[in-house]
Parts: sequence; structure tokens; C-alpha cells
Amino acid sequence: MITHKNIFLKEITKALLKLIVAGVIIGVFKKYDAILAVFLFLKVLHNCYNEIIKPQTNKNWILLIGMLLTGFGGIVGETWGVHNGYWEYHEVSRDLPLWLPFAWMLAFHYLYKLERNLIPLLTVQSQKNKIILALILALILPAFGEVITIQLGVWTYYWPYQILGVPLYAFICLVFVHMLVYTILHFICKKYHWKDSVFY
Repeated sequence: MITHKNIFLKEITKALLKLIVAGVIIGVFKKYDAILAVFLFLKVLHNCYNEIIKPQTNKNWILLIGMLLTGFGGIVGETWGVHNGYWEYHEVSRDLPLWLPFAWMLAFHYLYKLERNLIPLLTVQSQKNKIILALILALILPAFGEVITIQLGVWTYYWPYQILGVPLYAFICLVFVHMLVYTILHFICKKYHWKDSVFY
């Protein structure tokens, strides 16, 4: 199913290292949510510049749409979860830290870029195999990032059936959000004939 397994492993290792660094940064600077928000917002702008503004052709508008959808959906879910007492953030003066929407946007970019790098390594690059890859990555990587930030005291879940602080419901929600955005972007690409390697 996978060609160039060494390249595949290298991409996964790089992705895990990025996730660890991001989790540690959020964990260490959790009480400075405004500073973290500015830092993550600048990273969002940097990604948009590299993928949309800088290229003369093939401007990646699907990336911007995906980040906006994920940021919006993430905040809706966070608001619902915190206000219902399913989880809470620590060491901030407000219910939801200011950096949250940008973290959700960057989570989309992170998974999108990884999928874009891994799809060419699939033996058969069918829509079915792309969806299986997306499901596996969405099930494992966001939860791994959450384990790091939870262990560093960024937030606590109050749902039961937890693995290293991440409840089963959170795994389901993370996959649901990613796959919902994936489905929306797939139909956008299909409708407008945008030849995106991840969604089309």
C-alpha cells in the first residue's frame, strides 16, 4: 500500500516532532494566552503567505477555506464543551484562551500538509485510500498532541474512559471535525474542479 517506506517514516517522524514542539510551546506559555494568540496568528499568516499570496499561479484557496472552517468549527465545539463542563482550560482569566481559533486553524494546515506529502507515497491514490489515510491521521495525531498539552496542564477533560487524559469522546469528536471539513472541501473541489491532491 505504501511506496518509499523510508520517506513515509521520515514524514511521520517530522510531523510528530512538530507536534511535540507545538504542544510544549502551548504548555509552557499557557498562562500568556494573548502572546500565544499573536504567535499562532502570525504562523497562520505565514502559511497563507506561502500558499496563497506568494505563488504567482496555483494559489491554494482550499487551504484558507479549510483553516477558516476548522477554526470556526473548533470554536463552536470548544464553546459547547467548556460551557457544559466537559473540559476546562487552566491558568487563563477567561473560559476560552485567545489562541484557540488559531490552534484549530493550524491543526487543519498540519494535517492537510502531512496528507499532501503522504498521498504520493500511496501505491493506489484513490479517494478511498485518501480517506483511510485521513481517518488514521485524524484519529492518532491530534490526540497525541492533546496528550502533551494535557500533561503540561493546559486543560483537563471531565469525560470518562480516558487514555492519558484524552477521553474516547474526544477521539470521536476530533475525527468528526476533521472528516466533516474534509467532506465539505471534497465537494467544493469537485464542484469547482480544483485539482487538490488531498481532496480531489
